[in-house]
Parts: sequence; C-alpha cells; structure tokens
Amino acid sequence: MQENRILQLVAQLQLLPHPEGGYYKETYRSEEGIKAEDLPNRFTANRNFSTAIYFLMPGNTFSAFHRIASDEVWHFYDGDPIDIFVINEMGELEILKLGNKLAEGQQFQHLVKAGNWFASQCSKADGYSLVGCTVAPGFDFADFELANKVALLQQFPQHAAWIEKLCR
Repeated sequence: MQENRILQLVAQLQLLPHPEGGYYKETYRSEEGIKAEDLPNRFTANRNFSTAIYFLMPGNTFSAFHRIASDEVWHFYDGDPIDIFVINEMGELEILKLGNKLAEGQQFQHLVKAGNWFASQCSKADGYSLVGCTVAPGFDFADFELANKVALLQQFPQHAAWIEKLCR
C-alpha cells in the first residue's frame, strides 16, 4: 500500500475518520439554505444549498453501504480508481468506475441519486483513491443511514456477495 502517501494526504488535507470508512474533510458548506417547508418530506429541517468534502479511501478498507436523502456527485482527484456500488430502489446493482482512464470506462464524475444504497472501495488493495463528493441539498448527518446488513440482505438477496463484503 502507498501508506506514506495516504498519511501525507491525511495530514495535508486535515482529514478525519469517516463513520462509513475512509477519511474525509468538509471543504464547503453554502451560507444560504433552503427552508424545510420548501424541501421534499424526506428532509426534517432546513438544509444548506450544497456541501462538498474530500474523501480518501485506502485500498485496505471500504466505505460501507449507506444512503442519504440528497443527490451526491463524486469527483475523482488522485490515486487509483474507485468502484462505487449502487443499489437503486428497483434492486438493480450498478458498479460505477470513478477514475482518470476514460479509455478503460472510468469517468471523472458519477452521480449517486438520493435514496440509493451505495458503498465504495479502491480498485487496488494496496492503493488509495482521493475523491470529492458534492451533495445538494447539503449533507446533514440526520439524512445519513448506515445499512443494516441483515435488512439489506433480506431486501436484495440477489446482491448477497457485495452486501456481505461491503457492510460492517
């Protein structure tokens, strides 16, 4: 693993451990917001227009399946490609390849729609992925739900291998 580079990025970007796995730092939170009564019912309070974070995923770990109430756009910055595993409300699994090798099917950006379950993992066990995530309406931990492995397996048994691997 490129442990020195990971430690360097954690220090330089002042990253903190993220509850779903990896490291993060909020880099932007809009000053203006949206009133709760102007948002869909899934939001329980006012939200900022948008938020953004750095997200660092070492190759020896993963970001566990979770979902949020907002759309989330992922951006690739540095390191190795990252795979984003998305289970939509219809139960379909899509593996999004985020990276800088467009000829290999990777993309610089990917959207994960609100309410979809998703997890991520660096494509190389000895590597790392540095990405960014932009959320609108802005992220709030009140909108974050970490998956319960048993419940997710019951709902989507056809994806048992990925759920077993990417849940805590």
